[in-house]
Amino acid sequence: MAEIIPELAKSIGTQAVPANERRAPAGGIKTVVLDIGGVLVGFDFREFIMDKVHDEELTLRIIKDTVKSPWWKEYDRGNMTDEEIMDRFCEGDPEMAETIRSTFADIHGMLTRREETIPWIRALEQAGYRVLVLSNYSSRALEGCPEANDFLPYVDGGILSFLDHLIKPDEEIYRLIMERYSLQPGETVFVDDTVENIDAALALGWKGVVWHDRAQVENDLHALGVLW
Repeated sequence: MAEIIPELAKSIGTQAVPANERRAPAGGIKTVVLDIGGVLVGFDFREFIMDKVHDEELTLRIIKDTVKSPWWKEYDRGNMTDEEIMDRFCEGDPEMAETIRSTFADIHGMLTRREETIPWIRALEQAGYRVLVLSNYSSRALEGCPEANDFLPYVDGGILSFLDHLIKPDEEIYRLIMERYSLQPGETVFVDDTVENIDAALALGWKGVVWHDRAQVENDLHALGVLW
């Protein structure tokens, strides 16, 4: 049976800057690939959980049981339902089952909108760069925080892991986006907030920038000749 693709995922690229409004890119980079969580949107799971349970010790325990558990990656891979994932989280710490389920019953606010994201994407595109996303992203993250994901129509394309059942830093997801968008490694730069994900891109010949903050990323991209 065909998978149901969320409307937000279908919107990717529908409002990207038209080709006739783009300049020729400066330097040798042609494509800028961006992570989502921690780069294009805020992702502070510690604050989100703390706001739910109001207890430092409980917050750390829930993080260990969920976000830091091996099952979180399966959430992003998209091979299990939300209920199956919740069951695995709870099986790892049965005493916390009720608290875990109530904490994640509504994930609104786990991802937060960044005002500068859409203007940045548009500026890169107007400067001639193709802008793609490459993110470990669950369907729940997409549909549960729609206001944070309102930038998706403005990018040129990309991969959300749950749709292709692949995750970073596995080599297959990088090769898939290269094939799908005919990327040349030496003409591609990847921005991600996780060192391992950047290392995987570098191993394939891409350029890479580890996100620490916006100003630092702009400086690092400028040093690579990405100008907007």
